[in-house]
This record gives sequence, C-alpha cells and structure tokens, in this order.
Amino acid sequence: MKCLTLNTHSWHEEEQEKKIGQLADFINERGFDLIALQEVNQSPQASEAAPERLARYYEAEPGTKIREDHYALLLLEQLDTPYFWSWLPTHSAYQGRYDEGVAVLTREPITEAVYGYVSGIHDYMNAKTRRLLGVKTSLANGENGADPLWLFSGHYGWWNDKEEPFKAQWDRTEELLKPLREAGETLFMLGDLNNVAQIRREGYDYMLDHGWCDLYTAAAEKDEGSTVLKAIAGWADNERPLRIDYVLSSLPIEAKKSEVVLDGKNGPLVSDHFGVAAEI
Repeated sequence: MKCLTLNTHSWHEEEQEKKIGQLADFINERGFDLIALQEVNQSPQASEAAPERLARYYEAEPGTKIREDHYALLLLEQLDTPYFWSWLPTHSAYQGRYDEGVAVLTREPITEAVYGYVSGIHDYMNAKTRRLLGVKTSLANGENGADPLWLFSGHYGWWNDKEEPFKAQWDRTEELLKPLREAGETLFMLGDLNNVAQIRREGYDYMLDHGWCDLYTAAAEKDEGSTVLKAIAGWADNERPLRIDYVLSSLPIEAKKSEVVLDGKNGPLVSDHFGVAAEI
C-alpha cells in the first residue's frame, strides 16, 4: 500500500494551475492507493460543477456543493487512473474568498463516511473551526480480495492555542472514532496535525499515548522527516525544521518506507508544506 498526505495550500500558490499539473504528474508516477489532502479550496462564487464531472465523488455531508474550480476536482481530472473521492468543507478562508476543506482520494470505491467537528468552535466563518473527514474503502489484496480500512484526512490546530488547544481537539477525535476503534476497524489518519514531533509531552506524544502508530518511526527506511522548513502561516516565527505532517495507523504496523516528497528535490514543490509518502 502506498499513501500520500499533503497540505495543498490551494489557490494561495503562484502558478496554481501549473502546480496542480505537477502534482498530478507526481501521483501518476507514484501510483498511490490512498491520498489525503488538506486546505483543499474552491471559490464559493463559482458555478457548481456539472454532474458528469462528479461520477466518482462520494457525498459525505448531504448538500455539499462542488464548484467548477474545486482544487481536488481539477487535480482528479488530470490523473491517469480514476480515483474515488470525497471532500468536507471546514471553514471559510480569507474573508469568504474560499471554501476550505479536507479531501480523500481512494483507488477502491468508498462505501461509508464519517465526519464531525473536532474543534469546539463551529462557526463556518472562523478559520479555527476544524472538522475531520473519514471514508471506508478497501485495499486490493490479490486473490484474497480486498481488506477494508478507513482513511481520514485531518487539519488540526496548535497545542498551545488559547481558543482551540489541540488536546481538546484530539479528545473530540477519539470520541468520534471510538465506535470504529472498538469494532476493531483499521484506521489511517493522515494530515497536517500542526504538532511538532520533535517536542516532547505535547500533541505528538498525546496522539501516541492514545495508541496511534506513526509510520515514520515504524518505517524500515526513512529520511529526516520534516515537512516545514521556514516561517509559514500558523508558524510565523519558525526558524527550524518541523515534522508536523503525518501518516498514522490505529494499529501497530511495519512500514517499508516513509519519505518527504514534493519538496523540490523528491518531487516538485507545489505548496508551502512538503508532503509525506509512506509504503507498507
């Protein structure tokens, strides 16, 4: 299994259309099975996408509108292999300029979805409003058929945020996922979790204390791991490498490889975050 997570920073990038094409080429080359994207945006003023463009779209939240300039839709239309996908709007960005959300892409069909607030704030116009999206799909297993799994895409707040501390957001996450975990389902949590792996006794340790396996540490082959090297939105004073983008598993797992990608060296630079690719 090959998976990818990336905070796309969509429609905030210069030469955005070119970078969508570069990301599509990268996905075509690598052949990922599961993809989680964050900061996946569209213009609320744009016309709704025609139904024929949404043949493989799974509506997780009833009434969600997909617009013509939806970042994930434009990306999907440049992929060689058709993916099934879903998207959940989380909040309005840049004073109503964009609908911002999280997306998942899967090679196998999506059969169920789970979504919910992980922030205490539920105001769509507040950028600190956070919601989690998960879909049930499967992984082809040769002659043995397919193994079911859940893929989640998350974009969380910061450990020390006074309004929306990460600890409370993760507590809500655990409550949302409790039925699935108690049922023994296999869950993969991918995303920009905005908590630094290098800092002890904060968000990263809190996730691991709840039984999550970090595929970076579980990988037989890995690199340095950092996905943010400079000051960006949310990390305005940053002066050091940060590992804040993750591929996590709800069950202990052995991974073949974890690598930073889309950093200008291992794939094109298409966002203010680098991506993380993991192989099991």
